[in-house]
Amino acid sequence: MLALAAAFSCKQPEVAKSALDLANLDRTVSPGADFYQYATGGWQAAHPLKPEYSRYGSFNVLNDDNEARLKKLFENLGASSPVPGSEAQKIDDLYKLGLDSARLASEGAEPLRKGLAEIAAVSDSRSLAETVARMHAASEYPFFGAYVSADMTDSDVNVLYISQSGLGMGDRDYYLDTANAGIKEAYRKYLSRIFALSGAENPDSAAVDALEVEDALARISWSSVELRDVQRSYNPISAKDLKSTYPQFDYGAWFRTLEINEPERIIVGQPSYLAGLDSLLASTDLEKLKNYLSAQYISEYSTVLGDDFYDAYFDFFKKTMTGAKEMQPRWKRSLNVASSLLPEAVGKLYVESYFPQESKDAMLKMISNIRAALGEHIDSLAWMSDSTKMVAKEKLEAITVKVGYPDKWKDYSTLIINPTLSYMENVRNICAWNAADNLSRLDKPVDKTEWLMSPQTVNAYYNPATNEICFPAAILQPPFFNPEADDAVNYGAIGVVISHEMTHGFDDQGRHFDKNGNMTDWWKKEDEETFKKMTDILVAQFDSVYVLPGLRANGALCLGENIADQGGLRVAYTALQNSFGGVRPADIDGFTAEQRFYLSYANIWAMNITDEEKARLTKLDVHSLGENRVNVTLRNLQTFFDAFGIEEGDPMFLPEEERVVIW
Repeated sequence: MLALAAAFSCKQPEVAKSALDLANLDRTVSPGADFYQYATGGWQAAHPLKPEYSRYGSFNVLNDDNEARLKKLFENLGASSPVPGSEAQKIDDLYKLGLDSARLASEGAEPLRKGLAEIAAVSDSRSLAETVARMHAASEYPFFGAYVSADMTDSDVNVLYISQSGLGMGDRDYYLDTANAGIKEAYRKYLSRIFALSGAENPDSAAVDALEVEDALARISWSSVELRDVQRSYNPISAKDLKSTYPQFDYGAWFRTLEINEPERIIVGQPSYLAGLDSLLASTDLEKLKNYLSAQYISEYSTVLGDDFYDAYFDFFKKTMTGAKEMQPRWKRSLNVASSLLPEAVGKLYVESYFPQESKDAMLKMISNIRAALGEHIDSLAWMSDSTKMVAKEKLEAITVKVGYPDKWKDYSTLIINPTLSYMENVRNICAWNAADNLSRLDKPVDKTEWLMSPQTVNAYYNPATNEICFPAAILQPPFFNPEADDAVNYGAIGVVISHEMTHGFDDQGRHFDKNGNMTDWWKKEDEETFKKMTDILVAQFDSVYVLPGLRANGALCLGENIADQGGLRVAYTALQNSFGGVRPADIDGFTAEQRFYLSYANIWAMNITDEEKARLTKLDVHSLGENRVNVTLRNLQTFFDAFGIEEGDPMFLPEEERVVIW
C-alpha cells in the first residue's frame, strides 16, 4: 500500500502498470459512434445479468465483494461466542435470526398479531392518531413522514420535519398514470395476498380499501420533480398552527404518543399534501383507513417473516417492478438487514479488517488537488459575477471532508437484541431505537460529526446542511480507487466521484445553501438567471433521450446529478492535467492519459439492466441511467472529442452551439 504516494506524484513513471482491463472494450464500435458501448461493451458481454439482479454493474461487483467480506466477519463472530450485550453479540444474533428459515416458517404471521390488533382497535380520530404515532415511532410512515434534521435556515439546530409519505409503490405516477395500470393491478393482488397470509377475513376487500386510500394519497402528492424544489419545500409552522390548520388529524394525540413537546417550529414539506390529507381523513370511512394502515404495516415487514410473505414481496417488488428473476440467497438478505440496521457496529468490524490508513491519506491528498481545481473553474467562469464567485470560493474552502469512517462511532449500548423474540420483532425494535435516537435530537445542536452512510456502503454523498463530502471506506477500491493505477485511471474514477460530490454544493439544489449549510440567497440575480438558462439546456438534452420505446429520460428529475456529473468530469480532468506538472506521462496500452481518464469514467458505469428496472428508475431515481451518464454528458466536453478524435458527423459529436458547460 506504500505505492500510493507514487500514484499521485507529479511525475509519472516511465512504465506504469495497466489498471484498465482492455477486455472491457467493444472494439467493433468506434468511440465516436457510441462511447458507452465502446468502453463497456466487453464488460457487459462478460457479465450477463444474474437472475437475482434487475441491474448489475461495477457498483454491484464491488458490493458482492463486500458482502463476501462481511459474511466472513459474521461467521467469525458466531464462532467466537460474543460477549452478551456486546455489539458483536447483537450483530450475530440478528444475523442468525434471519438465517433460521424453520423458525420463520413456524412463526408465520404471529409476529404481526400485536400490531394488527392495535390497528383493529382504532375507533375514533384520537386512537387513529395514536396508532399512527406508534407506527411512526417504529420508522413506519403511513400518511406522512416525520423526522428530525438540521433546520435548513439555521443549520446548527435540529427541527422536526413533516412530509408526504405512505405510498406502497413509492411514486404517485404508479397510481395516476394509466400506462401503469398493469403494475397497479399486480400491486392490488400483492396486497390481497399478504392480507390473506396475515389471516384477514376478507383479503380482497381489504386490498381494495387500502389501494383506494393510496390512490387518494397519490392524487394529493407532489411529483418527484416538485419534491426537488428545496425552497418550496421549506414551510415553517408552529405545532399550535399545525393543529388548527389541519384539524382532521389529531396532532395533539400524535405528539403526546411520541412523547414530543409540541414544537414552536416545525417544517412542513408539502402544505397542499397535508391539506389534502385533512380532506381525505374527513371523507373516508374509518374501516378503509384501518385497512390501509394494516396493509402498510404488513408490507413493511414482508421481508423479515416466513417464506410465504417473502415470496409475495419478491413476486411484486422484484419480479414485476424490476424484472429480477431469482431471490438473493438467504444469507445475503440477512446480512444486508444487519448491515443496514446496525450500520456503524458492522462498519467498525469492516474498517478494522479492510481499510488501511494509506488509502485515507491518499484520498485526502487527491481531494485537496480537486478542491484546488474546482477553485480554478470558479475563477474562470465567464457567466458568473465576481461577487458571486467570491462567496462560491468561500463555500468551496469551507467544505468538510469525511473519508473512510467516522471519528466517533455510534453507541449501541442501550439497544437490545433479544433472540427469544421473533426476527420481525427484533427488526421493529431496532427501527424504534433508531427512530427514538432521531427524535431525541429535537431542538438540540446538530452533531456535524455524524455520518449519513455506513463505512461498508459503496457510495458517496454531499450534505448541503453541513456542507460536507463523504466517501465511505467501501468505495475506495477498484474500479473506483486503485493504489497501483496511473493517475488518469484514478482521476477518471474516484476523482470524478470526488469532484461530483463537491459540485453538488453548486448544483440546482446545493447552490441555495451557504458555506455554513444555511439556505440563503447568495447569488446575484443575473447569475441565477444565467444558471437557469444553462440548466434548462441540460434538462432538454436528457429529455430528448429515449430509455425505452415511448419512454424518455426525465431531465428535470435528474438535473442535480447531471450537473454534478458534468462538473465532476471537467474538474477532475483539470486536476489530472495539473498532476502532470508539465511532464507528459507515457501512453499505456496504446492509450493516452486523457483517453484512459474517459475510459475509466465510463467503466464505473458499466452495467446490464432489465427494461423493467429502466422504467422504474426513470420514475424514481434522481440519477440518470449509466449509459446516459456517459454518452449524454460527454457530448458537452471538447476535451473528450479531442481525446478520441471525434468530429462532426460522428453520432457522439454535438455542435458547439448546442453544448452547455456549467462548472
